[in-house]
Amino acid sequence: MKKADYKELLHAGVHFGHLKRKWHPRMAPYIFMEKNGIHILDLHKTAVKLDDAAEAIKQIAKSGKKILFVATKKQAKDAIVGRVQPINMPYVTERWPGGMLTNFATIRKAVRKMSTIDNMMKDGTFKVLSKRERLQITRQRAKLERDLGSISDLNRLPSALFIVDIKKEHIAVAEAKKLNIPTFAIVDTNSDPTVVDFPIPANDDAAKSIDKILEIITGAVAEGLSERQGDKDKNKAAADKAAAPKAEVAPKATEEAK
Repeated sequence: MKKADYKELLHAGVHFGHLKRKWHPRMAPYIFMEKNGIHILDLHKTAVKLDDAAEAIKQIAKSGKKILFVATKKQAKDAIVGRVQPINMPYVTERWPGGMLTNFATIRKAVRKMSTIDNMMKDGTFKVLSKRERLQITRQRAKLERDLGSISDLNRLPSALFIVDIKKEHIAVAEAKKLNIPTFAIVDTNSDPTVVDFPIPANDDAAKSIDKILEIITGAVAEGLSERQGDKDKNKAAADKAAAPKAEVAPKATEEAK
């Protein structure tokens, strides 16, 4: 698994925190210094925390469980889509729907509504509706796709959340905590790192910083999925090998009977 590289983190601007006056005292252990009124994060500590989070999230992926990525701030959306789509994990980049986790059954109904509309379009039901009704349904489908399309394959509660900016996504953090769902998060100097299980002290405002953290995290997830598939292939090969001798014995037994 790729380890966090100090120089790469530095080049991506991961070390830049917020203004000193905006800091959260519980981030003190991760702050290296203050420069021009801005807190600078200790990248050695960031690297350690990032590696710990990557290893833990890899094991979750290896067990076949889903990890939900959450980032609704503008500068994080492209990084989330670009990094998360290839590993086939659910993500939220639009508004966080209240009750997404705590009222998951209602969210699933909304997702099923998309499927119902799609079926209407396929079986011809959509064509017999009036122009106004078709327009309303099309708009409804577009809104559901925008808000929930990226979680359409999430059939049960995720086993973990990865969050960019826990201050902005405080509702998601609170819902996950209420349901005892492990949380991984990029935590800047203005946030409380104790509210999440795996805080990664880093700049959560710069697109390059967010992308660098996601590169390592999604890389760990991809490795976990690859190892899971490898284990499945080994088990299948072993099962096939164990079954082969039995198939060979059967014809001999038939010949002896003759």
